Amino acid sequence: MPDRSNELAAWDRDHFFHPSTHMGMHARGEAPNRVMAGGEGVYVTDIEGRTSLDAFAGLYCVNVGYGRTKIADAIAAQASQLAYYHAYVGHGTEASIRLAKMIIDRAPKNMSRVYFGLSGSDANETNIKLIWYYNNVLGRPEKKKIISRWRGYHGSGVMTGSLTGLELFHNAFDLPRAPILHTEAPYYFRRADRSMSEEQFSQHCADKLEELILAEGPETVAAFIGEPALGTGGIVPPPAGYWQKIQAVLKKYDVLLVADEVVTGFGRLGTMFGSDHYGMESDLITIAKGLTSAYAPLSGVIVSDKVWRVLVEGSDKLGSLGHGWTYSAHPICAAAGIANLELIDELDLVRNAGETGAYFRNGLTAALADHAHVGEVRGDGLLAAVEFVADKEDRIFFDAADKIGPKIAAALAERGVIGRAMPQGDILGFAPPLCLTQGEADVIVDKTADAVKSVFAGL
Repeated sequence: MPDRSNELAAWDRDHFFHPSTHMGMHARGEAPNRVMAGGEGVYVTDIEGRTSLDAFAGLYCVNVGYGRTKIADAIAAQASQLAYYHAYVGHGTEASIRLAKMIIDRAPKNMSRVYFGLSGSDANETNIKLIWYYNNVLGRPEKKKIISRWRGYHGSGVMTGSLTGLELFHNAFDLPRAPILHTEAPYYFRRADRSMSEEQFSQHCADKLEELILAEGPETVAAFIGEPALGTGGIVPPPAGYWQKIQAVLKKYDVLLVADEVVTGFGRLGTMFGSDHYGMESDLITIAKGLTSAYAPLSGVIVSDKVWRVLVEGSDKLGSLGHGWTYSAHPICAAAGIANLELIDELDLVRNAGETGAYFRNGLTAALADHAHVGEVRGDGLLAAVEFVADKEDRIFFDAADKIGPKIAAALAERGVIGRAMPQGDILGFAPPLCLTQGEADVIVDKTADAVKSVFAGL
């Protein structure tokens, strides 16, 4: 009999088309592949028996941790009772209805309804269509442009990939597409004018947004989308005063605010939602990852009272809303969501994310902030990042070809901890499960410090 791990590795190279992967290197066996087999708490184990502390919770998503039998049992029970029924034309299931209520009970006070999908990408596609529909109903057919931010991440479809402000998701895909526009990233560490305070830089970002709106014509700009804190673009919390200043501009020109909370929703920042955490009065909120802790694929758009009233007006004028997915509000996924949200409450994970997150960032700062090649340690809640620079004093960045970030992530993986090398910079990102303990945070810090030391010792 062939060795199972070798057989799977060969099948993987020969048959599996992986997302966000160097296809040639993977197919030729020039890059490592890893077949995952199990998990418990913050740890995952591969088919060869190697265990790693997953300090990125999969892709920011396994918030309650691995191996939660409550969610597995809920999925099995729902599959046995009713594996599927659609949500079209007023149909529902007990699971989808209960989950919708649970979400609204936890959402910011101005939110009204939940539209379910499967991924953050399709939820943002729904947002785009709702924004266009909303303005058509209001008799503003020219008000369709949507402003995103450079370094934002909002998906990898045609339109959601256009919203995303990262070159990796645009290269050779003919993206971004109109009517998507981009404005300044709220990335204080990389500000061009280093004399600016955080408040001044926030005002600069708001001024650049206003300039763009005026240049395009306020009557053509429909919405602004942003993650409460930048995720894949570098794990960057907003500078002081940012959201207050941005919202003042949006209100001035009647531009909707879409909060992409795929990463920050359901506890990641030490609050249930990032919108509440940063004082955002959002018109639409995108949710996904933490909704089920990725035990089943489920996303959603939370619609505000303001937008909902216009959608109802549109339906009265135009008939049924012509938008839907076959698997919208899938009952198995909804059952996973119910059990997941119950676990977040039962395990007090929102509080833990705030407290253990602060402890973790303090540990990273103490261990690494004084390193000659560490430009910044930053984060909020259980999001953290370490950014590496060639010259700290003059803030000179490494050449991308040096692959410092990927080398440090690889060295960390060799030490049994999974972090993520973030794109467009030498940035090591962390987003552990919200059940992380202080002892486990210490392990991440110690292993990271050792990995950094080993990489720079070898340069």
